[in-house]
Amino acid sequence: MNIVFLSPNFPPNYYLFCEHLRALGANVLGICDQPYEHLHPALQSALTEHYFVPDLHNYDAVLRALGYFTYRYGKIDWIDSLNEHWLEIEAHLRTDFHVEGVTIEDLPQIKRKSVMKRVFAAAGIDTAPGQLAHTPQQVRSFAKEVGFPIVAKPDIGVGANQTCKITNAQELDVFLSQDVNGYFIEAYVSGVIQSFDGLVDHKGHLVFYTSTQYSQGVMEVVHMDDDVYYYTQREIPADLEAAGRKLVEAFQIRKRFFHFEFFRTPENQLIALEVNMRPPGGLSIDLFNYANDIDLYYEWANVVVHNQFTADCTWPFHACYAGRKHHRSYEVPHDDVLLRYGQHIIHHQPMSEVFRRAMGDYGYIVRSPHLDEVIMVATGIQAQSY
Repeated sequence: MNIVFLSPNFPPNYYLFCEHLRALGANVLGICDQPYEHLHPALQSALTEHYFVPDLHNYDAVLRALGYFTYRYGKIDWIDSLNEHWLEIEAHLRTDFHVEGVTIEDLPQIKRKSVMKRVFAAAGIDTAPGQLAHTPQQVRSFAKEVGFPIVAKPDIGVGANQTCKITNAQELDVFLSQDVNGYFIEAYVSGVIQSFDGLVDHKGHLVFYTSTQYSQGVMEVVHMDDDVYYYTQREIPADLEAAGRKLVEAFQIRKRFFHFEFFRTPENQLIALEVNMRPPGGLSIDLFNYANDIDLYYEWANVVVHNQFTADCTWPFHACYAGRKHHRSYEVPHDDVLLRYGQHIIHHQPMSEVFRRAMGDYGYIVRSPHLDEVIMVATGIQAQSY
């Protein structure tokens, strides 16, 4: 089996997917923006062959890499990066080389928030009122209709980048001083973010699923440069699981991870926010592993190569990610965090600069069978000194 892995060197933990693919007998063909000698030694060993492309945004260069792999190894069976950033390039490659999976035709409903909304509606999932922005007058009319606050975000965008909350007419004037074409505007929803995450096999069967809850929204974290923690739920709310299963079917997901986000309002209404055809970011895969004592890096590879998922998921723990940022002053220094909460901290590490705005500069994974315990530790880690 010939599997092309685009950017296997980033995020840094993704070499583990490649290790398991190779161990399961696949040819792992890496297209990387780093020279071979700069790769993690384990990734070097996992790759059947490495093709260096200095800029992976250069589609012609990536196309030549895939052409070379096809000439050398025969038909390509699967292309992936497990990364939202490369989703469009993957789709073009699959289309050009007739490889199964997400193609160019599938992109609008999984990249454009405006099209996602239509899929949500067809699946019977509640969403906030919203529409594409074309003219300032249209935006003003929408704000008048739904009332402040409203949210403006790129129709295609990830991680709350360029997203803004508009709370009054003056802020709306500031927003409308720029070109609003390409923005999606919607009514602001107050609530906590809950996710439905999982892995689907070749036939569309949900072989793994879980849910998380966030301490606050990513938009607020990014704009206020604040901290966030989020934790796995040992029991998934029934309405969240039902909505998640509907969306797996509606988006016809096959042989891949997914990450769906919802708002849970104070009135306990579930509102769909967006879908992502990738695993959740940062250390989320590790979070799921520690919550279950399983290895999803292996299980994903096993699904891709053999369409098998063998882990037994019993959810003995809540696992929680808590991030900290270097510019903030914390009540408990790092060394004291490990002394005070060490029995609950199962992993900690510096985070990549790419993740810092949303996830922080340093991350801790906390676990316990008891939710109040992981929240207590997470809030203690993030407590500010004033």
